[in-house]
Amino acid sequence: MKAKTYTLAVLLSSTGLFAQETTPDTTRVNMGKMEIILVDHSNEEMEEAEVDTIDASPDENEKKVFKGHWSGIDVGINMLMDEKFERNFENYPYWETDITKSSVWNFNILEHKFKIYKNYIGITTGFGFNLNAFHFTENYMIKSNSDSTFAKLDTVYNYAKNKLQANYFTVPLLLEFCSSNNDDNTFYLAAGVVGGVRISSKSVTVTEIEGKKERLVRKDGFGINPFKLDAALRMGYGTWGFFANYSLIPFFEKGKTLELYPLTCGVTCNF
Repeated sequence: MKAKTYTLAVLLSSTGLFAQETTPDTTRVNMGKMEIILVDHSNEEMEEAEVDTIDASPDENEKKVFKGHWSGIDVGINMLMDEKFERNFENYPYWETDITKSSVWNFNILEHKFKIYKNYIGITTGFGFNLNAFHFTENYMIKSNSDSTFAKLDTVYNYAKNKLQANYFTVPLLLEFCSSNNDDNTFYLAAGVVGGVRISSKSVTVTEIEGKKERLVRKDGFGINPFKLDAALRMGYGTWGFFANYSLIPFFEKGKTLELYPLTCGVTCNF
């Protein structure tokens, strides 16, 4: 039932005793010298409500929050390479890694995509955590001092595990292209850089002595560069994709040892 609003006007009139006149929005009743006017405002209120409803509805593009393809979990392999993209180091054999055991985990916590053109083109940033583990092929004990980082071959113990871990807080800056305006059903390609600050590093060795395993953990900087900057590529469809990062600055501080550049790649699951 529609509520009606009326304006009641009582006017003095010199008309007859009683008369009534009706129009679509106004009813006039004449009683002697008195004229009663009833004005129906329901149509006006309906028109105003319709106008308000139209104005109150935001544009779909204004409501849309555009998602990037950074937040989620990455898992893959990593390796150390020299400036010639080689993995065998004649004078530094202790840096040769076993890529079947060397792993990388990226926990990308937060993202924000700045729209350039709808969801098709945008700039994605955010933050996350990068965990690297480099497994070495031989029984080398990593050492470092103020001048250099090196390793000595352990001829006494056999290493069941020998790895160097470096963990970073990371921030990406990626230019992203999508094939669709739908976040969940789109092919995407993102390229740019990922910067990082080292938050911890350690070496882990597990030795076997007469069938017994002993684990040794040493926390140290090991001459690792406190900062990282990677060229980054991410591509895929919807939730799943592929990523690859290549370091633009050396893994170790300049002059400490051979200049090495980590290369990581793997699969990603976007949230």
